[in-house]
Amino acid sequence: MTTQIGPDSSVKEVSQALAELEDPKARAINERHGDDFGVNLSKLRGLAKTLKTNQELAEQLWKSGDTASALVAILIAKPRSFTLDQLVEWSREASTPKVQAWFLSYIVKKTKLLEELRVLLITDPDPILAAAGWELTAHQVTKDPQKLNLTQLLDTIELRMATAPERLQWAMNNTLATIGIEHASLRERAISIGERLQVLADYPTSPGCTSPFAPIWINEMVKRKA
Repeated sequence: MTTQIGPDSSVKEVSQALAELEDPKARAINERHGDDFGVNLSKLRGLAKTLKTNQELAEQLWKSGDTASALVAILIAKPRSFTLDQLVEWSREASTPKVQAWFLSYIVKKTKLLEELRVLLITDPDPILAAAGWELTAHQVTKDPQKLNLTQLLDTIELRMATAPERLQWAMNNTLATIGIEHASLRERAISIGERLQVLADYPTSPGCTSPFAPIWINEMVKRKA
């Protein structure tokens, strides 16, 4: 029997519905990327859509500790209802790659507290939290660069990126490439840092996709913009 879901559904009912959507193939794919859930994302989005926006239910689902439930929580939450303390708390709990990515994209980037949170996270000793801070920094490089010291960011990347843990390194590389793409005056230095450090130079890239190696990425995106 399929669990019926709607705006008045309880945490238990949502959990049951997610359990019914469990797909071993989806779980295997997600686990290869460091995520511990087995629900197809299109089906998960469809379930969240039937729940509509519901901050109270979102907070209850988040507290359940289940990754699929956390993803639903992010989709039905009200971004502007979060306090800075709540954003910090959720940031610390959004440790898996997909939950962190969705939390930053669907919650943090839609709040007025983005910059305050970014400043707190980027210096956190936990590399997963610092990675979130750097992902927000890459966003700000494009959207609100006047709040950043771009030269100082390049100094930090040049000093730390080569030895950073994987997810932190990826986020710093994202910032490096974004600076090079968006800011012509710093492009030459960004490319030079990428060439010297060789971070992700050998990353396997599918045909038709752009390499994450910063010099290639920067040059390709600048060419497309032109």
